[in-house]
Amino acid sequence: MESYFLDWANLLLRWVHVITAIAWVGSSFYFVFLDSSLTPPVDEDLKRQGVSGELWAVHGGGFYHPVKFAVSPPKLPGHLHWFYWESYSTWLSGFSLFTISYLWSAGTYLIDKSRMDWAPGEAVVVALGFLVAFWLLYDGICRVFGQRKNGDSIVGALVLVLVCIAAWLACHWFAGRAAFLLMGAMIATTMSANVFFWIIPGQRTVVQQIKDGRPVDPIHGKRGKQRSVHNTYFTLPVLFAMLSNHYSFTYTHPQNWLVLIGMMFAGAAIRQFFVMRHGHKLGRNAHPWPYAAVGVVVLLALIVWLRPAPQAASAAAVPAATAQASTSAAPGYPALQKVLSQRCYMCHGEAVQMKNVRLDSPEQVQLHAQQIYQQAVVTKIMPMNNATGITDDERALIGAWFNAGAPTHP
Repeated sequence: MESYFLDWANLLLRWVHVITAIAWVGSSFYFVFLDSSLTPPVDEDLKRQGVSGELWAVHGGGFYHPVKFAVSPPKLPGHLHWFYWESYSTWLSGFSLFTISYLWSAGTYLIDKSRMDWAPGEAVVVALGFLVAFWLLYDGICRVFGQRKNGDSIVGALVLVLVCIAAWLACHWFAGRAAFLLMGAMIATTMSANVFFWIIPGQRTVVQQIKDGRPVDPIHGKRGKQRSVHNTYFTLPVLFAMLSNHYSFTYTHPQNWLVLIGMMFAGAAIRQFFVMRHGHKLGRNAHPWPYAAVGVVVLLALIVWLRPAPQAASAAAVPAATAQASTSAAPGYPALQKVLSQRCYMCHGEAVQMKNVRLDSPEQVQLHAQQIYQQAVVTKIMPMNNATGITDDERALIGAWFNAGAPTHP
């Protein structure tokens, strides 16, 4: 019953997390586009008010005319909309989802004993340490180098090194799927921390200075803008990390940390293309196509690198007589049952039915035959982190059983 309620919690939290993430990413992308697309105001009244840029747009049957004040408007409006709950809600729902999906069952989902054989409590502490340590190191880099000459380039290079180190550690300490998710959670935590510790406090300070009639310090806007730009480059790497758990060929690779770094680098490069593209339309930058090209080349290189090894002989090339003999010699249900009892019953038997799947009867095995084949033979993600030590020969036996028609008679 506990597994059933955890599944419901997982579903609902995932739903909320996706909705709030769409809202946060959407607003972030829009404001980066807006900043890149603003043109100097033409109207003299706007210039006198201190407007530094404007944009005319049409959408949904109406015309919009947003303007930007470089430092502060001459007068605060009665209602000022703040963008922060999208970020906070995304992080809270995401951390809750990570907790019930991985931290709650750390022994099953977080730990791969072939990598690090530690207690669940230790794994949880180290995983949480990743979130905190990365934020502190990243924040320190921004504080020390962010305001220097060529500071953006220095910060970008150091953060790239930091991400590479974190990816190597995560993929060597945790199960592959958990490591990818942990990296996404780590960077997403930093994104939300940027909003919580820098962007919103800076904006509150500016608003208070305006209310008090004091001069507005432009440093708050510069710092907030810097962290906001960092967040937009983090976005695509985080989205890949969150989606990767559906594609086992990425996180089960022997050098999965290089796969993760490559995909994140490609995402950041492609995001750079879109950020600069809006400015290029206004004649501000050289065409940014090289960034997109680099991202695509990295993706193509990963596709080639991760391709499956060619089969010695395809099924179509096997003579009919050989195929018939192979089918007749395929393992029956008793041989399959022996494997299932040793490798699967502990999570899918009478005592526990993870994901409401039970495999200790011929009827249930036949019902879930496709899932068994997909999870144990094709993607090889079950047993989770191979906690029960299933062998390649046993996976091959399951494959032969399924290809023979998945018989469940003795």
